[in-house]
Amino acid sequence: MIVRLGEEVLAELPDFVRHHLGDVPIRVQDFADDETLAELGIDDPFALSGLYRGIPIGHKDAAGPPTGEPDMIVLYRRPILDEWCEENVPLKDVVRAVLVHEIGHHLGLSDDDIERIEEEARREDER
Repeated sequence: MIVRLGEEVLAELPDFVRHHLGDVPIRVQDFADDETLAELGIDDPFALSGLYRGIPIGHKDAAGPPTGEPDMIVLYRRPILDEWCEENVPLKDVVRAVLVHEIGHHLGLSDDDIERIEEEARREDER
């Protein structure tokens, strides 16, 4: 279900976003593995609902030739479902928020940048 919702969200994104996302794969896993949680300093596996792994597109040339793992976005199913139950919003809205957040990291945005954009979007929705 989360895969299907993610595909729907991707199809609804503006063309330029999909163009910049290119062929970055989007995977769904139940939880982040212990190594990822430790790397991020996260104790509770429910605290991580998505992750972008890779080099943001604006930094690729500066980072030199590609090494290691390819770029990837991972959506963590159980934390997303938990958030959905807590927030009482459509599941697609939760998937959209997580996926767009991780695409933002792929585009080179920081968490602060993404939060600022999300806040502006909320204000626009309230008008």
